[in-house]
Amino acid sequence: MSRYLIERHFPNGLAIPMNDEGKKAVASVVSTNAEHGVTWVHSYVNPDRTGTFCIYDGPSPEAIRKVAERNGLPVTRITEVSVLDPYFYTA
Repeated sequence: MSRYLIERHFPNGLAIPMNDEGKKAVASVVSTNAEHGVTWVHSYVNPDRTGTFCIYDGPSPEAIRKVAERNGLPVTRITEVSVLDPYFYTA
């Protein structure tokens, strides 16, 4: 399984309400992703909420794009990444 950084742009801002509606929306994304072997690990959101940087695990960039389309989410760029842990060097 590979890890990917997915950049997304939301011109009107990302709005996920902090209520049951938001909970259902996020659960739907997670469920759709799982159907294609994709896992949303976490996301970083810029201050004006017009961009996100999401960490996903999945079998391929194509699988990431497929679930994004099914979830109605934009994809600006997909980059395969790995972890560089600075504390590894101090042990």
